[in-house]
Amino acid sequence: MDSISKLFDLAKQTRLNAYAPYSKFKVGAAILTSNGNFYTGCNVENASYPCGTCAEAGAIAAMIAGGDTKIAQILIMADTECILPCGNCLQKIAEFGNADTLIHSADIDKIVKTQKLCDILPQAFTLMEK
Repeated sequence: MDSISKLFDLAKQTRLNAYAPYSKFKVGAAILTSNGNFYTGCNVENASYPCGTCAEAGAIAAMIAGGDTKIAQILIMADTECILPCGNCLQKIAEFGNADTLIHSADIDKIVKTQKLCDILPQAFTLMEK
C-alpha cells in the first residue's frame, strides 16, 4: 500500500471515532512524517464550542507525543466535497511542516484536492532568526 492510500485509510477509520454530537460533522486526519511514521486525529467537540479540537490538531498532538516533529503530508477527510484546515490548523501545520508540505483534502470516497501549504497559507507566521 502506498503512503497516500495509507493516509486515506487511516483518516477514514479515525474519522469514525470523532466526537461530534453538536455539529454531526465528523472529521479525520492522518499525518505522514518525514521519518515515515503515521499519526491520526479526529475532531472532538465540546458544549463550550471554543474548547473543541480539530482533527488536524489531534493528529499533530499525537505526532509530537510519538516523538516526531516534521510533517511531510497530511490528509483531512470529512463527508463533504472538499475540506480544508482552518486558519488555526494551517498555522499548526506550518509550525511542523514547510512550504512544500502536502495537504490532501478528501471526502469519504477519494482525495478531492492536493495542495502545498504555501499555496493555502502563503505568509505563515515564523520565528525570526536573531
